[in-house]
Amino acid sequence: MVGPMMEMGDEDRGPPWLKPLLKSNFFVPCKIHGVSNKSECNMYCLDCIGNALCSYCLAYHKDHRVVQIRRSSYHNVIRVSEVSKFIDISCVQTYIINSAKIVFLNERPQPRPGKGVTNTCEICCRGLLDSFRFCSLGCKLGGMKRDPELTFLLRARAGRESEQGSESDESLTPRKLRKTSAFSRAIYLLSPPPVSTAWKSPEESAVDRRSGATSPVTPPIINYRTSRRKGVPHRAPF
Repeated sequence: MVGPMMEMGDEDRGPPWLKPLLKSNFFVPCKIHGVSNKSECNMYCLDCIGNALCSYCLAYHKDHRVVQIRRSSYHNVIRVSEVSKFIDISCVQTYIINSAKIVFLNERPQPRPGKGVTNTCEICCRGLLDSFRFCSLGCKLGGMKRDPELTFLLRARAGRESEQGSESDESLTPRKLRKTSAFSRAIYLLSPPPVSTAWKSPEESAVDRRSGATSPVTPPIINYRTSRRKGVPHRAPF
């Protein structure tokens, strides 16, 4: 009988292209287009799961999921904006290089952590920030053998949030139209009725116009200030 951990197997440990991606050789001349300029292999097709690709190889991988690998301090890195579309990179420390957030592909052993380091990678002992457990995707893959709770699978909650976000971005949907009409009816029922004016006959209206009747809304302005005139001053007797 196969245990629960074995039933999880490779599916929960990441997509089938993850391990080949981590083991691929990048930044080497392309075997097919090696004589051409800029034939360095820095691409990888997640659908074909083959060798690294150069810019000329992309013509054979149209409509495929292709990611670009970059270099930092002689180590392979990938941008978070690219890889986070396909796998969950939680627990892996990210870095900012050339104004872009990246993660390293493979481990970077560090025999002696720096002074004051309180958290290190669980696989290669590289110093990390306190909120992370691994320094690279490869280290997280190795940590999954110890911790079955770790996974590279994207959570379904993120998909639901994106659907809600796309729904909020739409201008007007039938659901929103129904809500708007219901809100308008509620406002109409709660609003006070308009003030109605008494009906007058043409004769009464003519009398009001001749008598110069003012509007009941705007009463006549009366100036209550009165000016006092000073009296003639008298000299005091000696």
